[in-house]
Amino acid sequence: MLPSSKEVTASGSGWQKYEDAERTFAGIVPGRTTAAELKDLKLDPSSNPSVSVLHPWQVRERFMPNALVTLEDLDQGVRECVTAREHCRAYEVNYLATQSRRNGNAALDILRLYRETHTAGWRFNGLILMKDDVVVYTLTAGQPKIHQVEEKQDYLGPVQALASKLRFDDVKEQVASLKGSGSAGGGQTAPESPALGISALKRQ
Repeated sequence: MLPSSKEVTASGSGWQKYEDAERTFAGIVPGRTTAAELKDLKLDPSSNPSVSVLHPWQVRERFMPNALVTLEDLDQGVRECVTAREHCRAYEVNYLATQSRRNGNAALDILRLYRETHTAGWRFNGLILMKDDVVVYTLTAGQPKIHQVEEKQDYLGPVQALASKLRFDDVKEQVASLKGSGSAGGGQTAPESPALGISALKRQ
C-alpha cells in the first residue's frame, strides 16, 4: 500500500469543509457582532491557531498600498477601522486542509522510477476588522476545491545509484592497494624532479 499524508493548518475552528467556513462568516454582522461573539464562533487568536492578529498599520498597507488609493476609495467599514488607529483590531484567518495520496504501480514507486501524487482539499481566507471591539467589515476568499497531480519520473535513478556505488568501491580498492604497497616497500621514494633529470641528460 502506497503512503498518504494529511495536512491541516489548525483544528480549533471545527470546520470540516469550505462551506462550514463560509457559513461561520455569514453569521458575522458588521455593526452588531462583537469580539466576545467571535470568540464563541472560535474565531479567537488565543484559541485558534489559524487566526492571527494584524496591527492597524498592516491594515492600512493592505487597503492603501500606494498614494493612488485614498480613504474615499475604501469601503466604509475599512475607512472606520483605518482612521480609528489604535482602536482598530483585525483578525486574519488562513485555513488549509489537504490530503496527499500516492497512486500508481507500487514497485515503480518503491524504486523511485515513477511516482504519482494526488493532493485534494480546500483553502479558506478571511479578514475581520473591528472598531472598539465591534465588527465593522468582513472579507472572505479562498479555494473551495484543490486538486493537484504531481508526477515524478526518474528511470535512470537506480542506474545512477549503482554507478555511484561502483565508483566508490573502485576508489576504496585503489586506496587500499596504495596503502598496501607503501607499507610493503618500507615507504615511498620521492620521484626524481624534472630539473635533475634534465641535468643528468646534459652530462651524458
